[in-house]
Amino acid sequence: MGEPVLRIFSYLPNPRVWKSLITADLCGVEVEVLGAKPPELGGWLWDYDARPLADDERSDDSPHARVSRRGFSGTLYKTDAFLAAHPFGTVPAAFAPGGDVGVFESNSILRAVARAGGGLYGQEDSSGYTASRIDSFLDANLVFAREAQVYLLGMDDPQAHVHERMAAAYEFYLAGIEQALTSGRFIVGDTLTIADVSFVCDFAQFLREGHYEEALEKAGMSLVSADGLKEYPCAYGHMLTLSEQEEFARHMGTYLNWYRNKQN
Repeated sequence: MGEPVLRIFSYLPNPRVWKSLITADLCGVEVEVLGAKPPELGGWLWDYDARPLADDERSDDSPHARVSRRGFSGTLYKTDAFLAAHPFGTVPAAFAPGGDVGVFESNSILRAVARAGGGLYGQEDSSGYTASRIDSFLDANLVFAREAQVYLLGMDDPQAHVHERMAAAYEFYLAGIEQALTSGRFIVGDTLTIADVSFVCDFAQFLREGHYEEALEKAGMSLVSADGLKEYPCAYGHMLTLSEQEEFARHMGTYLNWYRNKQN
């Protein structure tokens, strides 16, 4: 591999970043990742050249000090250049080489890697319709992932209305994936694309709800995914099969082992 096609700054580990790393491995390109565990990221300078800050650099009068608005609490340290490249100020945050161009939202970062590497984004179809179909699944995936994020972040105090929204989003999304997989070996036709990569990573992250089964039961609710393997065998089987493929397993590691053990 040569020079990185993107540099990504994020909290780690992050299934949303796995999408780009898996795609990079499949395409034979390199992606550079900088970051740390979520509690540590507040002590980093958010920048193309992201780095841990020394104690004397972390103060409210720092020119980089910003009030955290989403996902973090307290003060964060973001350069003006970071915010110019990433107007929403979120992570994962990707940069083109040199740092002038920022790419945000995990599926957009995923697309950038696939374009650089070729072969997973419908490039063989000069009409562009295959890429557009892949985009359709990526957009549906994004809606599902947003609901899952809200749902999982609220597990300290599960709310019935959030659980109902998650159940509705889950049924809609999984029914579509199941239908797609009855028509082809992969989500878009008979070849692996970034639609499959995105599905595997985001759906595996959603399944973390299984870690909160007791909290849900105490609140009078059950797992949204309780009968998933029976109800959506193609979708679940697709995720489990691909997650064992070398390029996926290299980054996902043991993330799904608890779920596999539960099914045995």
